[in-house]
Amino acid sequence: MKIKIENLTFDCIIGILPFEREKKQSVVVNCTIKYKYSKNNFIDYSKIAYDIENIMKKSQFKLIEDAILDIRKHIFDTYKIKKIKLTICKPHIISNCKVSVKK
Repeated sequence: MKIKIENLTFDCIIGILPFEREKKQSVVVNCTIKYKYSKNNFIDYSKIAYDIENIMKKSQFKLIEDAILDIRKHIFDTYKIKKIKLTICKPHIISNCKVSVKK
């Protein structure tokens, strides 16, 4: 089975530039999770979305790469999943493009 969480959008502190440490900015997270579904093994996607947002807001990561690694570890440690693809985008950090990291 596959769960997709698309365009999970919220504001948080993320980045290494001085102004990024002072003011929250918008981030967009996309996530695809593969797992073995059964009546006794299903995944509540609302909890995963909450976990992603909560981890990013509390941790105030300097690097998107560190955010992805920590979120992936949390999801693998918390849920019975086979595979996860995660993308974090900072859509407004550069005026003429969207910047993202994917793992």
